[in-house]
Amino acid sequence: MSIGTLTLRSLDPLEDAGLLHGWVTHPKAAFWMMQDARLQDVEREYMRIAAHEHHHASIGLHDGEPAFLMEWYDPRHVELVGLYEPEPGDVGMHFLVAPTDRPLHGFTRAVITAVMTELFADPATRRVVVEPDVDNKAVHALNAAVGFVPEREIDKPEKRALLSFCTREQFLAARGVAV
Repeated sequence: MSIGTLTLRSLDPLEDAGLLHGWVTHPKAAFWMMQDARLQDVEREYMRIAAHEHHHASIGLHDGEPAFLMEWYDPRHVELVGLYEPEPGDVGMHFLVAPTDRPLHGFTRAVITAVMTELFADPATRRVVVEPDVDNKAVHALNAAVGFVPEREIDKPEKRALLSFCTREQFLAARGVAV
């Protein structure tokens, strides 16, 4: 069974705020820590990201329809400053799959695979860095499935996180591609 086509488009903070608000305030997105956000809060957050030189966001499309959010950032300047020693080619990543009443088996894994493929499409990307909440067991399993290896727990201002890394080689090996 095919998942369908996954593509990305630029995120427009004002146009997409309503869509994103529904996603980030949904109970499924508890680890996104925006449960009580107002529409204006979401607009403000994504305007901040859009204006930031080292933080970016895109809307992921499933067969042309908005279905997930992808964020990537330079950990030397955003999110992980002072929490680990970044290496050249490190790129931080967040993703969020939209809530749905028609779940598609394997969809979330297809999304994280598409996100990683997009990040590694840039030859400058040597390693992807994530810092999910230590209690987010579902995302830890997804991360492991695409090649992430946990390094250690870290304390961020908003959460206790599991710092994990995935090199291009680890990602390809997890996908069964010879390196």
